[in-house]
Amino acid sequence: MSKYRQLAEKFITDIRAGRLVPGDRLLSLRQFARQHGVSMSTAVSCYAELESLGWLVARPKAGFFVAAGRPTAPTPEWPPFTSRVVTPEAGRVRTPGQGGGALGTARLDLDEVARNGLERSFRRALTRASGRLGEYPPASGEPALRMALASHFSQAGFALGADELLITHGCMAAVQAALEVCTRPGDAVAISSPCYNGLLELLAQMSRRIVEIPSRPDGIDLDQLEQHLVRGTVQAALFCTSHMNPQGLTLSVAQKQRLAQLAGRYRTPVIEDDVYLELAHGDSMPLPAAWYDDNGYVIWCGSVSKTLSPGYRLGWCRPGRYGTALASRMFGVPTLMQLAFTDFIETGAYVRHLRRTRSRLTRQKQLYLDYLTRHLPAGSRVAQPDGGLVLWLQVPGLAAEALGRAAGQSGLDIRTGELFTASERYRDCLRINMGFMFGEQVQHELDALIGLINRYCD
Repeated sequence: MSKYRQLAEKFITDIRAGRLVPGDRLLSLRQFARQHGVSMSTAVSCYAELESLGWLVARPKAGFFVAAGRPTAPTPEWPPFTSRVVTPEAGRVRTPGQGGGALGTARLDLDEVARNGLERSFRRALTRASGRLGEYPPASGEPALRMALASHFSQAGFALGADELLITHGCMAAVQAALEVCTRPGDAVAISSPCYNGLLELLAQMSRRIVEIPSRPDGIDLDQLEQHLVRGTVQAALFCTSHMNPQGLTLSVAQKQRLAQLAGRYRTPVIEDDVYLELAHGDSMPLPAAWYDDNGYVIWCGSVSKTLSPGYRLGWCRPGRYGTALASRMFGVPTLMQLAFTDFIETGAYVRHLRRTRSRLTRQKQLYLDYLTRHLPAGSRVAQPDGGLVLWLQVPGLAAEALGRAAGQSGLDIRTGELFTASERYRDCLRINMGFMFGEQVQHELDALIGLINRYCD
């Protein structure tokens, strides 16, 4: 973490702890730089960071002051319920309209630095692959990419070997292949509740039944999951474990450890959809549940669809004990795509992109939260995730399904709560993307959304 961000985070900690209160005057830039032994540019960057996040205000000819306390919305409630086996309904995925909008699909607004870097990587990859363009790619993936990914994640604390990885056509392709290997039509799969609507649609199309496991502030109700494992009512589990879509939760370390232990104890495969793992709103990446897996029952899946672009259709999985069966379902990802991403990793561009993105998402999240807190009806609740691209909103009395229909008719792309369950839950909830810079387009769409919320709220 850069020095100015370290200092800014220390200020934020002091404000939250009450050691600095709204209205307190801060040191001048020159005094601050001298006190902390940093350059003036570092001092300016620190104060600019605090000001952009709303923690500091600059008053002309007066100095810098701690900003007035910002209102905060409470986080969503996760009501308990008894999970049971149900059959999901196909056709629940809402297709975005032309252009998609900023709030609907969970995606990142890629910055110019990353776009330029990717273009350079593709040009170098074209030269690197010039003698192989007439060949089929290796079914399990380019050795160079597997080595680059293994090194990348090992440096982040998740030690991997290149031979442990398979390259796939995105995370969903990896999840689908894992479901085909581990389950059959009619089998029941445990999922979180709420659950990403794309996974619900996939399970419905594959004729798998589901068991929705309730969410909790620290993750999911693993006691209920274990009850189903004991009874044998589920044949596999499918969970996003870090920065979950749509609820924004991250399973605690204890929960991830227990999830891996349950998989081994009951010899039941757990498919870990970890597509948001690298988008923590901070400098440290959480470890996946697969890191705690000693028996190979956790199938870890990821991709660049959220960190870079869904258009690349490039992902990977660590299949554990299911490696042979999963490898037989791989048909190879385009060579040029693999070599371009290999170059992007090896040149350090990917790590630099992730650092910029995490910092930007941290600031964007606060801007979105500040707007929603000011404009949502009284009593509303908003998730405050520590990573990922989405915010989960809970508005008492909201007729979210009717709101969703009206939004579609007006060209506003959003996702309402009923899309994330096969039950009658979450009818007062909706999910929005926060991956786009908070600018004119986002403000326009949020204004339109607030208007609809007020219209369809009792």
